[in-house]
Amino acid sequence: MEHTRIKELLQSEDFGKEVIVKGWVRTFRNNQFIAINDGSSINNIQAVVDFENTADEILKKINTGAAVRVKGNLIESQGKGQRVEVKATEVSVIGESDPEKYPLQPKKHSLEFLREIAHLRVRTGTFNAIFKVRNALSFAVHKFFQERDFVYFHSPIITGSDAEGAGDMFRVTTLDPTNPPLTEDGKVDFKEDFFGKATNLTVSGQLEGELAALAFGNIYTFGPTFRAENSNTTRHLAEFWMIEPEMAFYELEDNMDLAEDLLKYVIKHALEQCPDEIEFLKNRLLEEEKSKPQAERSELNLVEKLNFVLENKFERLTYTEAVEILQRSKPNQKKQFKYLIEGWGADLQSEHERYLVEKHFKKPVILTDYPREIKSFYMKQNQPDAEGRHTVRAMDILFPGIGEMVGGSQREENLEKLLTRMSEVGIEAEEMEWFLDTRRFGSVPHSGFGVGFERLVLFTTGMTNIRDVIPFPRTPKNAEF
Repeated sequence: MEHTRIKELLQSEDFGKEVIVKGWVRTFRNNQFIAINDGSSINNIQAVVDFENTADEILKKINTGAAVRVKGNLIESQGKGQRVEVKATEVSVIGESDPEKYPLQPKKHSLEFLREIAHLRVRTGTFNAIFKVRNALSFAVHKFFQERDFVYFHSPIITGSDAEGAGDMFRVTTLDPTNPPLTEDGKVDFKEDFFGKATNLTVSGQLEGELAALAFGNIYTFGPTFRAENSNTTRHLAEFWMIEPEMAFYELEDNMDLAEDLLKYVIKHALEQCPDEIEFLKNRLLEEEKSKPQAERSELNLVEKLNFVLENKFERLTYTEAVEILQRSKPNQKKQFKYLIEGWGADLQSEHERYLVEKHFKKPVILTDYPREIKSFYMKQNQPDAEGRHTVRAMDILFPGIGEMVGGSQREENLEKLLTRMSEVGIEAEEMEWFLDTRRFGSVPHSGFGVGFERLVLFTTGMTNIRDVIPFPRTPKNAEF
């Protein structure tokens, strides 16, 4: 007789049926009530043990964290908080757990403590919920693009190029770190390295994605990316996942439409597939916010915040319009912003993005046409405006509580303009010949964007630290497990 998953049993009304449950003990009360979880549901099932007819050596081993097998009959529960339970006829312990050493005790643990035992935190209700939502969002990303006939394209993880021009990259090498081969002028000779050149872990699949878009039309990459930025914030990881579609014949408007559709689609899917998990996370967040001063509490609960994205058409405006709004805003005039907006050309910070979304428009916002100087070299250049200011066809989508959720642009398809811009920012054309070929042979208008997947999970789960939405966070001075 096969065991039945707890999720299925909790929904069953097959009372009297003999069932087998296998899972891990969350709690064992009064030598009688075992709360068992097998990971299929955020909720436990209760097994009621006939302790008078169960051997003492078995009862002693039913500790938090132990794995058990329970055979019994499914009955309607008399107790509060559950609809069904199992009246046990046989109990056996599959794997023991020493209660003196098992770090997850039946009490509330801090998220900081759980990060230190990330190999075990997945056994808690909170992390069961987070990673179920992460799973649903991940599946929905693929579903969205596959339904629209996009090709899932695998870009390389080891690369010889820096897509963003940011420079914060992890080097990949097999050279002896204590005695590397040197060139005549005393520099490390990467010709002797495994790949015969200096290589890094990728910061983005975009450039390779562009190559594929000019062959297949519409593609998306979805894989790990790496930034060696020494940033110890609640919003940065050194290893994270990026969703990066690239579309031939798409202009900026098409790009914005697709990104808005994607975000609404995946969040709706998570709400539909994970109602119990999202309800649990909503309540968790409400509890957490009770300790905050009223002014810092969110006006919306988690489910309301998710529906806020689904029910509103995203507000679209230019960077120039946004700067005017921010300059006139109360927090700027009263010097409450940490970074004051002095004028056009300022790089917008998270506090400015959140003001636009949460206070001014009260809906998600798409900002377009940023100053050329603060954006990447590959973005399509607009004609200078009346004041002679240079902008590019960029678009960022801003969300409540998060700030930037999506960054994208129409790409510069004109070879001469692209070469000029690369020269201005110091990117060697010889290194990028393969990329420039897309502008030499059959160049077309094309666009794309990137979504930091963990930021999307952070928003959808209502968590506040990005280290809590990836199984094993990689951050400065931390690469455990």
